[in-house]
Amino acid sequence: MTGFQLRRVQQGMEPTDWKPMPSVWPGTREIRIHTATEHRVLYLAKFAEAIYVLHAFQKKARKTPRLDLELGRQRFQALVAWRRTPAVKKG
Repeated sequence: MTGFQLRRVQQGMEPTDWKPMPSVWPGTREIRIHTATEHRVLYLAKFAEAIYVLHAFQKKARKTPRLDLELGRQRFQALVAWRRTPAVKKG
């Protein structure tokens, strides 16, 4: 299910169930996966070369745990730092 939703994003479509997550970073979105348990995928699609998944987790409470939001922020900051590095072979 998650792969299907990310493929939709790669094809320029929106996931079937998502919401913006500006508390992580403006432009970050959360894909909501509803199965026997709830799962979330925080991703950023701002950059032309790729869709960046910042964090994926099982959601057990109504409110997104602060630690999951902070991990998404940290990974966004690491992504920006990585993208700023000189033409180092990335991949």
